[in-house]
Amino acid sequence: MFGNPSLVTRIAIGKGIGFLFGLAGLLFFPYFVPEVGWLPRIGILFWYTTLGAIVGVFGVFTYHPVLKLPLPWWVRSPLLGAWMNFVLTFFAYDSFKSYMMAIFGPDGVLQSPFWFTAEGAFVGLVIGYFATRFGGEGAETAGR
Repeated sequence: MFGNPSLVTRIAIGKGIGFLFGLAGLLFFPYFVPEVGWLPRIGILFWYTTLGAIVGVFGVFTYHPVLKLPLPWWVRSPLLGAWMNFVLTFFAYDSFKSYMMAIFGPDGVLQSPFWFTAEGAFVGLVIGYFATRFGGEGAETAGR
């Protein structure tokens, strides 16, 4: 399974690691915000599983066609993770702001909801590493 570059392997590894991050969020979120319901917790599980699949799929692209720049996994994966969490924070700003206020307090250093962007970059980096390490990268993963 890990011998040849494979897009399916990349996606499976990405989804698996994303699922583990989402499961950690599902289990540990109530310790930080006790009044959180099941809907945001299950949403985090699904979000990071989907993020893993997206990072896995984008492993095919190793070169930016417009900017004419290489896209190694350590640039591409954190960029995707950060962008996806930025979009999530942008659309659910009020919810994330209340969570960060509950965790860090009104005068906390990390009270901005946009810290989830940095978290997404870290999660993307971890997913990208393992997906590239065991699934390969580039056009050969697509079977060309």
